[in-house]
Amino acid sequence: MADFYLLVHYIGEKILIDFNNVTKIYDGENVGLVNANIHIDKGEFVFLVGATGSGKTTFINLLLRELRPDSGEILINGVDINKLSNREIPQYRRAIGTVFQNYGLFPNKTIFENVAFAMEVVHTTPRTIRRQVPQLLALVGIPEKADNFPKELSGGQQQRVAIARALANNPQIVIADEPTGNLDPATSLEIMHLLEDINKHGTTVIMVTHDPEIVNKLKKRVIEIDQGHIVRDDKQGGYVANV
Repeated sequence: MADFYLLVHYIGEKILIDFNNVTKIYDGENVGLVNANIHIDKGEFVFLVGATGSGKTTFINLLLRELRPDSGEILINGVDINKLSNREIPQYRRAIGTVFQNYGLFPNKTIFENVAFAMEVVHTTPRTIRRQVPQLLALVGIPEKADNFPKELSGGQQQRVAIARALANNPQIVIADEPTGNLDPATSLEIMHLLEDINKHGTTVIMVTHDPEIVNKLKKRVIEIDQGHIVRDDKQGGYVANV
C-alpha cells in the first residue's frame, strides 16, 4: 500500500470516515458496537454522546486502529484501515490529531518542546519546527507561553497546548475525547470556540462529550450510541433528542 500519510490527506473523496456494518464484541459477550453505520464527510463537526460504556470509546479506538472490528469495514478516504500493515499503523495514527481530557503533556518539556515532539516523530526538519511551532501557539492564543512548562499553565492553557500539538501535522481529522472535562464552564466554552474555528478551516472534528450545555449551545451534528447501537444521528441536535 502507498504511504498512508498521503492517503489520509487525499481530498478526492467526499466521505472522510465510513463505518460500514461494524461490530465489535469483547470476550464474546461485552458489546462495543453492533452493526454500526456511520458516515462522516470532510469538514463536519460531530458530537459523539452516550452513557459511560455505551460504545463511544470503542468507536474512537476502532477509528485510531487501536482495535479491529469483528466484522464490517472502516474506510478512511476509501481506504480500509483494517488492511494496514504493522508498519503503516503508527504512521496512520500520527496523521490524526488527538486531544484528551488529561492534556497528555510531557511535564519535563517546555510548551515549545511539547508541540515540537509531534513533529519530530514524523521527521519534520528542525527549521520547519522552529517556524511552525510559534505559529501553532499563536493560533491557539498562547504564543507567549513557549518557554513555560505545563505546571506553570492553567488547565485551559494546557488544553490549548494539546490542541496545538494535535494540529502540528496538519491533520484532516481531530478527535477530541472529553477535552473540556477538567475545565470550568467559561474555559470550556473558550476551548469549544477554538475547536469551532479549527473546523471552519476544513478540519473534521469528532468530539466525545458528556456536557449537555456545550452540545445544546453549539447545535452541531450529534451521534448517540446506546449499548453499542447507533440510536440517533441528528444533523443539528441537542444532547438528548428534541433539544
